[in-house]
Amino acid sequence: MRKISIYILFVVSALTTACSDHLDTEPSASVGAEQIFSTPENALTAINGIYRALYISDWGTDWKAENGGLPAYTLASNLMGEDMIQTSAGSGWFYYDYAYGIDGDFTSSAGRQYQTWNFFYQLISNSNNVIANEETWGTGDMASYVLGQAYAIRALAYSWLVQNFCQNDPTYAGVPIYTEPTTIKTEGKPRGKVADVYTQINNDLSKAISHLSATTSSRQHISHIDLSVAYGFKARACLMQQDYEGALQAAKAAIENTSAKFVDFTQVRNVNDVAKANVMWGVAIQPDQSLGSYGIYYHIDADANTTYSKGTRFIISKWLYDQIPDTDSRIAWWTAPNTIPDPDKPSTSQAYIQTKLISKDPVQGTGDYVFMRIEEMYLAAAEAACHLEQYEQARSYMSWIAEQRDSEYEERLSKFVDQNTITPETSTVIRTLMDEILFQRRIELWGEVSRMHDLQRLGLGLNRKYSESNHVSLKEYPVAHTRFIYRIPQKELDGNTSMTSADQNP
Repeated sequence: MRKISIYILFVVSALTTACSDHLDTEPSASVGAEQIFSTPENALTAINGIYRALYISDWGTDWKAENGGLPAYTLASNLMGEDMIQTSAGSGWFYYDYAYGIDGDFTSSAGRQYQTWNFFYQLISNSNNVIANEETWGTGDMASYVLGQAYAIRALAYSWLVQNFCQNDPTYAGVPIYTEPTTIKTEGKPRGKVADVYTQINNDLSKAISHLSATTSSRQHISHIDLSVAYGFKARACLMQQDYEGALQAAKAAIENTSAKFVDFTQVRNVNDVAKANVMWGVAIQPDQSLGSYGIYYHIDADANTTYSKGTRFIISKWLYDQIPDTDSRIAWWTAPNTIPDPDKPSTSQAYIQTKLISKDPVQGTGDYVFMRIEEMYLAAAEAACHLEQYEQARSYMSWIAEQRDSEYEERLSKFVDQNTITPETSTVIRTLMDEILFQRRIELWGEVSRMHDLQRLGLGLNRKYSESNHVSLKEYPVAHTRFIYRIPQKELDGNTSMTSADQNP
């Protein structure tokens, strides 16, 4: 049983893999759970602990370097798509996600499957401890402020679990749902259906929005989920469920309720600073608080002075890069294909290397983690409107690109026909307005939101074998392939009496 001691109070109950194992967390001061949850003001320390957990490691018995919380799992999920490439194994971290080589790891408590499962169920467990006090606290400002965040975090965790471990089909097997505090003796839950998980996510987001709408307490930090971010979660969840009217309304509400605003590309050039005006939600990492090898910048920043970043490169697919017009400022997020090798600067003097997600401190390999930007909400609104055949509105939501990214974008946008059909080959000609919206999403949010989750919700397959592909792992899988989802950790099947080997994903 491992113990984590962190600089703020973080009280958890026991739940990881179906109650067969548990996380024993010692607070940094001698304060019991009863006192911590006695008031919402005290319970805010537990919420802060959850935010701290978003980017720490130690979710399994080994392999900490590729399990640094939400940023790491976002990176792993992006590498499973067709837009991000890891050029070589390097030190080994993350490459096997890219190369689809983790299938057998589900038997290990150090594997990707176990650590992902453990991480998100820990968020759920700790959220449940907060939510359990809802009736006791009543409906005061601070109670709503704290409870709204707890419900939103729980929805976020179930959203990731259902997308990582389940097919995007309401009739498919879901994941166990826990809504109350748990202990090592709590009986494990069955998988149920994906539809059950969707219902839970929707209910949690409704509660989160209700609470955060009611509070007048000021947001204390950019890491705290506010009303706009809760609506952002809802927009994401509705897109996942193909509820496009819900997605459009939620994205609009997120935009209306955020203080975030667009910034010039020179300010968004490096997506590593939560102080930037376009950031809706993220966590700040202090320069002197190096996360070591489990910080993703330690791995993906080609200029970081670390063993991991020197061992391999994270680059954009050639097809995606080739579609970016020269007038689009975002082309600077990657090195050019004709980059001349420079022996004095081997890190970035190679073609297609990403320079978007880089550390603020190259020596330490650290930078802030941005989890939601206002640009995502405009792209979500545009996509939802296009699905609904509200083409004029969809085009309106895309107009910010002309103002902030590409001086000739209005002319480009005018060339696409008003259709909501999606070209199934994701590395071919961009034909429809929907294709264009999704292409802009792939460029703007490259490396920030899961491309694999997008492929699943849109009913698309994976093909890295396109003409002149620069992929080093030439995988090709059809729609809804079993390789797109993780296998259930063996430890879950062994410890949960409500599940058997028949519940394993194929």
